[in-house]
Order: sequence, then structure tokens, then C-alpha cells
Amino acid sequence: MSAPHVLICAQLTVMREALAAKRTNQSPATGGHLFYFIIRTLLRCVLTMTIHSSTPAPADIPLTEKPTADTQAYRTQHKLRLSYMPWLYERLKPAHRVWAQIWQEEVQAYLRAMETIMIGNNCFIAPEARLFAEPGRPIVIGDNCWIAADTVIHGPVTFGNGVSINHHVTLDGGSKGIVIGNNSRLAAYSCAYAFNHGMEPDRLIKNQPVTSRGIYIGDDVWVGAHAGILDGVSIGTGAVIGMGSIVTKTVPSYTKMAGNPARPIGSRLPSEDPDKNLPS
Repeated sequence: MSAPHVLICAQLTVMREALAAKRTNQSPATGGHLFYFIIRTLLRCVLTMTIHSSTPAPADIPLTEKPTADTQAYRTQHKLRLSYMPWLYERLKPAHRVWAQIWQEEVQAYLRAMETIMIGNNCFIAPEARLFAEPGRPIVIGDNCWIAADTVIHGPVTFGNGVSINHHVTLDGGSKGIVIGNNSRLAAYSCAYAFNHGMEPDRLIKNQPVTSRGIYIGDDVWVGAHAGILDGVSIGTGAVIGMGSIVTKTVPSYTKMAGNPARPIGSRLPSEDPDKNLPS
């Protein structure tokens, strides 16, 4: 029961008790006094309702900010959203960018301290990402890069500027390394392994020699979800690798590739004949 209702009930109770006392001749009040008492009580009730109706209830008062617990819960969920959709980082409103930038500085400072990692300006790296860069196997990240949650990156790997690595991507640079050019995009669950095992029948796979030739991915390349890139592959500028494709050979610039093994299916250049871009 609200405060005004309590006050009104108390006033009406007093009036009811006064009437009961008058009927039993226990009250010294005369009829005129009782009449004015009743009128005064009713006026108090009306005044109480008028005052409280003009004052907004606590729930109606706008809150300038959420309580601390709600704010922390919101930020925890928002951090998770950013981790899996890091492109939202650059779209944050200024008020959210303040705490998000502090959070990112902490994440990136930890990686620099623990691994051989160089990170450019205005980057986002999900804390759920796993980056491993021993001495001699560095990870170099350019400006404005995004690395989403549950990625696994083992150096040597070098990113240009504006590279986007979506969630659950796996990159292993072997000994020769992986280089990814400016503004390239690797979709979820894609992978690139810059090493390979021998497969001679005279020994177990675990005892086979490991070779590495390296992988190069040019500028403005889009690698679709679940695509795989084998060691020794070079992908030219502007190429597109279709979802689920396995790239085993060099890809010419601006060529669209799909399949297992991947083959040319078109070109990003409107006047280009796809057959002219067939790899040898």
C-alpha cells in the first residue's frame, strides 16, 4: 500500500472511531463539533491525494544512468557481442567507446606482454581469441584490424591494415609464415596452414618430416566460411574464395573460386572472361 493510502486510511479510522464513541456517549464532542471534525477529516483526505498525485512516483522519475549491477550486466553482454561481431566496435557510440577502448587496451597489453606480438592502432582483438607467437614466430597486426572470438593464430603471421578475421578462424604460419594483405576478409571457420606433413608409407604420420613454403593472401581478398587454404598457395588481389572451398593452387587476381579442389567460376572484373584466369 502506498504512503498516501496509508494516511487516508488512518484519518478515516480516526473519524470512524469518533462516530462510534458519539453513538455510545463516550465522546464529549457535541453534534456541531463532530460535524466539523468529519468535514476536517474529509478535507485532509482530499488534500493528501492532491499532494501525492502531483508528485511522480519513484518509478516515474527518469534515471540518468542504470544501477551499477545493471550496467555491468549490460557491458558483459555487449563485450560478448563485440567479441563475435567485432565490426561493431567502430560503430560504438562515444559513451560506450570509452569503456570499450579501456577494455581493449587491457586485452592488447596482456598479449604484448605474453607473446611476440605487434599491434597497430584502432584494433579490436577479442579476449576469447588465442594468439600464440613465440620468439622468432611473431604476429604482426596492422592498423584497424579485427580479430573475433575463438580464432587460433600461431605465428609467423602478418596482417596488413584493415584485415578482418571472423570467429573460429585458424591460421598457422608454419616456419615460412602467412601474409594477409590490406582490407582482406576471412569468414568464420576458414583456415590456412602454411605447413604440411610427409606421407611416405614407411613411417607413421607423426614421424613424417614437416615442410613449409608459406601462404600469401593479397589485398581486398574475401575468403568464405569454412574455406581451407593449403601451404604454398598465393591468392591474388581482389580474389573471392567461395564457402567451403579448398584452395590448392595459386589464384589469379580478381578471380572467383569455388569447389574442392577450388577452381575458377568467374571474375570480379565485368569484362573479364573467367576462362582466361584458369591457373596452370
